[in-house]
Amino acid sequence: MLRSAGETLAVAESCTGGWLGRDITSVPGASASFWGGIIAYDNSAKLNLLAVSPETLAVQGAVSEATAAEMASGVAALSGATWSVAITGLAGPSGGTRDKPVGTVCLAVAGPVPLSRTYLLPGDREKVRREAVTRAFGLLVEALESR
Repeated sequence: MLRSAGETLAVAESCTGGWLGRDITSVPGASASFWGGIIAYDNSAKLNLLAVSPETLAVQGAVSEATAAEMASGVAALSGATWSVAITGLAGPSGGTRDKPVGTVCLAVAGPVPLSRTYLLPGDREKVRREAVTRAFGLLVEALESR
C-alpha cells in the first residue's frame, strides 16, 4: 500500500524492542518505503530522541496514547516519513499497576490520518509483544484505508 502510493514509513518502539521493524524488513523490497525505526525503551530515549514531552511522561506516563502519539510524531519529524507508527506498553511479567496492568499497550499512527488506541492484551511477555505488532499493523492499515 505504501509503495503504490509513493509513501514512506518510520517506527518508534518501546515494549516491542524492534519487532515491528523486524517484521517490516522481512518483506522483500521494504526499503522502497521503510525509513527505519527508533527503539526508545528507556524514558530518556523517548525524551531525547523522539521529543516526547516531560509533562506527558509525568502526567500520562510512558504507557499512554499521548506518549505513543508523541513518539510517532517524533520519529516522523526525524525521518520525514509520510506515516509513522509507535508502540509503548507493559509486556510484563512485572511493572503493571491496577490502572495499567501488564498487557496494556498503546499504539499511535502519525500522518495524514492520525489514530491511537489502547489495548489490554492477554498472555505472557512474548504473546503481548507479538500481538502488539499485529495490532500496530492493523492500525496502520486502518489509517491508510481512511485517507
